[in-house]
Amino acid sequence: MDTSTFQFCSGPVLADAARVEGLHLHRKRLEGIGLKGLFAQDPDRFERMHVKAADLLLDYSKNLLDDAALQDLLALAEAAGLQQAIPALLDGAPLNHTEKRMALHTALRLRNDELPSSIASEVVAVRERMLATADRIRAGQWRGHTGKVINTIVNIGVGGSDLGPMMAVHALQDFAANDITLHFVSNIDPAHISQTLAQCHPDTTLFIVASKTFTTLETLANANAAREWLLSALQDEQAVSRHFLAVSVNLDATSRFGIAQENVFPMWDWVGGRYSLWSSIGMSIAIAIGSTQFRAFLDGGRAMDQHFRTAPLAANMPVLLGLLGVWHVNVLQAQSQAIIAYDQNLLHFPTYLQQLDMESNGKSVQRNGQPVTWQTGAVLWGGVGTNTQHSFHQLFHQGTPLVPVDFLVATNSHHPHAQQQAQLFSNCLAQSQAMMLGRDLASVQAEMRSKNVDEATIAAVAPHRVIPGDKPSNTIVYQTISPAVLGALIALYEHKVFVQSVIWNINPFDQWGVELGKQMSNDILDAMQAPDKIKRLDASTQALVNLFLKGQR
Repeated sequence: MDTSTFQFCSGPVLADAARVEGLHLHRKRLEGIGLKGLFAQDPDRFERMHVKAADLLLDYSKNLLDDAALQDLLALAEAAGLQQAIPALLDGAPLNHTEKRMALHTALRLRNDELPSSIASEVVAVRERMLATADRIRAGQWRGHTGKVINTIVNIGVGGSDLGPMMAVHALQDFAANDITLHFVSNIDPAHISQTLAQCHPDTTLFIVASKTFTTLETLANANAAREWLLSALQDEQAVSRHFLAVSVNLDATSRFGIAQENVFPMWDWVGGRYSLWSSIGMSIAIAIGSTQFRAFLDGGRAMDQHFRTAPLAANMPVLLGLLGVWHVNVLQAQSQAIIAYDQNLLHFPTYLQQLDMESNGKSVQRNGQPVTWQTGAVLWGGVGTNTQHSFHQLFHQGTPLVPVDFLVATNSHHPHAQQQAQLFSNCLAQSQAMMLGRDLASVQAEMRSKNVDEATIAAVAPHRVIPGDKPSNTIVYQTISPAVLGALIALYEHKVFVQSVIWNINPFDQWGVELGKQMSNDILDAMQAPDKIKRLDASTQALVNLFLKGQR
């Protein structure tokens, strides 16, 4: 494949009015049947509408979809060039065309002997040095400036340099070293770094400053605060080299900061921030779980990559998940998507996916520069069950917005109390079943009469207890969270996002909206420090800046 000239398709498939109208006709037909009707018509529906890959099982049978509608969605994918786009992504085509970059994060999951020759030596060298350093720290062989063993790690980053590692370290805590404490600092709010440092001791704390350019405002502000805290205690500039690592390509800046060059681990411009936990940004993960388990984590992602490359579209887990998202957003008109993990280890997984999904596909311009005329992306949100059942599931069941849900659940736990795992699993299944089946008025009335409720009360109360049903959900099941399973889960959602970007004809690998906010923040900060420049701001921003300055006096 000549990846330098790769094109997705001749035109955006969602601009094809006849094709889109056909999908809407499927929706109208299926609404007349309903999910209960689809299961009644086809008792083997689950057998045909689930797929397994990389130790995950996806059950997508609880979606308002049948074979005819699915075939048209698959035809949509083929027309969009998805079959050509998948190998283009995995083989390193420059798909990030607005920044003229590859999106080759998947290469970081390859084993040493599988890497493309153009990047192999560099990737292997950085990976092996990172893992060796992580194992040294875990073994107590890294000592601070005063000779004490490092037992506390503080990862300082923001966005992908924080969300991915924080999520993974929490998810894999059952595989982590018990004698090392990890903290994550991202917010420029001084409370975040101050409250974290209050839990640390200068003699035994190692900071990882994760910033590709070593210029990110939030990260550098927190890193400088950590540096001042360390030096105020140890009173020796040489201490910085024993208590700071960096993930960066800016060796001049890291050197000025005081970080020894051998303690700087590079990453590459073909790794976007939200895809970077596979790189040296994953140093904190490697310290937590060790090199062997980190390689298993990479292998889990690699297994999903292989499935994505080789499985037919109709049996391809990321493809199906992506097409279901297109169905929900562009046909059923859903505005949001919920991720509910019935797994306390995945507490931060929905937050991680928010960046992956919304920063990637929150776009309104097609790859050809023309405006998008269809909806792209959905607001992604969620949490952990069963907590979420007692907060916002009411909206799923009886609210007016349509919120498709992905449920994630394990069959086993790393912990005792097996009965609680059974209760957790049954709660997860009950929520997806209740969303699907609902409860009609006749059932509610019959139940109330069986309890001898008077007819006047039944007439007044029964309508409030009706649950419409026909709410779509997917269920992803795995045996238990492990490094390999987590790697597969992350890769699954990475590829799901990519599939949707191909259908929507957008670039999922840039984030110009984020860059604009950074630029404006710098301009406003500059004005705050030079009052004569405040008048260049709009009236609202001027007033708020003046309010801040007045409060600072």
